[in-house]
Amino acid sequence: MAMIANAKVQTLPEPWSGEIHSGKHQLMTDKPESFGGQDKGLAPYDLLCSALISCTMITLRMYAQHKGIELGEFTVEADFSANKEGQEWIDRRVSFLHPLSDELNQKVLDICQKTPVTKTLLRSVEINTTVV
Repeated sequence: MAMIANAKVQTLPEPWSGEIHSGKHQLMTDKPESFGGQDKGLAPYDLLCSALISCTMITLRMYAQHKGIELGEFTVEADFSANKEGQEWIDRRVSFLHPLSDELNQKVLDICQKTPVTKTLLRSVEINTTVV
């Protein structure tokens, strides 16, 4: 078994606000004002989308470097959505500054489905919780 990541959040005095620490990095989490928060940081589903898009960007760049392909500048965006029936889904968009060939576009789509975070989100993840 190998630990892949670790993070800790410490509550702050303001409702819903917390400071996340992961390694030497820190960031704020909060809820928007419309939910009673201060909007000082990313909300939990924003963090989930951020994990997916950052993994997508890194994986695409690693693939391109390994294959000697020039992708140029690009952005990755994601929206997390849910409906009244309880269905949840993520729409992910990859946009390149310079158009890619049809063949490379298809390869990008294939690679996006194989990123580590994508694979994690697509399968069931066991979450074990303890109070210490």
